[in-house]
Amino acid sequence: MIKVNQIKIKALCILPGFLLAVFITIIARTIEGLLPIPLISASVIALFIGMIINSLKKPTTVLASGIKFTSKSILKFSIILLGASLNIATIINVGRISLTVMFFTLLTCFGGGYFIGKMLKLNWKLSNLISAGTGICGGSAIAAIAPVIEAQDRDIAYAMAATFLFDMAMIVLFPIMGKWLGLSDIAYGLWAGTAVNDTSSVVAAGYAFSELAGDFATMVKLTRTLTIIPTVAVFAFINFRIKKKETATAHAGDASFHMNLKSIFPWFILGFVAMAIINSTGLIPLWLSGAMKSVSKFLMVCALAAIGLNTNFKDMKKLGTAPMLHGFIISLLVVVVAISVEYFMGII
Repeated sequence: MIKVNQIKIKALCILPGFLLAVFITIIARTIEGLLPIPLISASVIALFIGMIINSLKKPTTVLASGIKFTSKSILKFSIILLGASLNIATIINVGRISLTVMFFTLLTCFGGGYFIGKMLKLNWKLSNLISAGTGICGGSAIAAIAPVIEAQDRDIAYAMAATFLFDMAMIVLFPIMGKWLGLSDIAYGLWAGTAVNDTSSVVAAGYAFSELAGDFATMVKLTRTLTIIPTVAVFAFINFRIKKKETATAHAGDASFHMNLKSIFPWFILGFVAMAIINSTGLIPLWLSGAMKSVSKFLMVCALAAIGLNTNFKDMKKLGTAPMLHGFIISLLVVVVAISVEYFMGII
């Protein structure tokens, strides 16, 4: 009975902050729906609304626990549900051509991003969040990797902002450059699907060129999303190794110290991978998979609204322009590498 009462009290403490995030999400999705084209996603809108609220008046202690719960636990739960929207069989439908281009763009993002981040003296977490957002699928990739590497809300917000800004430019410039280069629908769809970041931006840039290009770009983008699985696994291992080294150093000479893998490895990722595998086998009905994806997207926007509520514009300003420069260089490199690989493969 005591335990039940404790759960009720905890739920009541969490509720105000969670409801505020839900309210912001409803506003953000309404704004997104009013836009004539998918110019900006609800995730980014919710993030900025949260940051504006934080700048005007920092959330009170009544809201704090709910905001923290939403930005951490709800985010992890939304990522588990996201797995139900991924189907590994999509790779077969798109084919080896898109996978070849993706291999080189991802290598550019994370390989080039590592050296650029070092050069600009960025912390490795922010650097890789920007690289993941650029190389995989914008906000979803950033949201999936952030809990794994225990990134600060400020870094998540900055990575989201960088991805958003370059997406806006790509929506306008990609159709113009595609026409100028004389690309076919397939060549352009492959280029947009591998070089533009967020899904909504891929859709906007793809269909601005042609319907066939839009269809193919969307299919390529869905395949790109699947790379979240190995990427998250790699970053889980990297973060574990770093924490193991730091903890071992802090406990040097302590014979009783033992590293606990369970306390470090993000087990929610196993749920994410399990969902993707189950969905790929066809065990999850199409209607249920669609419903789980919708719930996942809604909760992810809630989590990003909460991250915005925890982030102040002044905190982001302290990071300077280096993260934006990092995002610009990586985005430009991906655009160039994607079109170059297509050229050498004879697609153009």
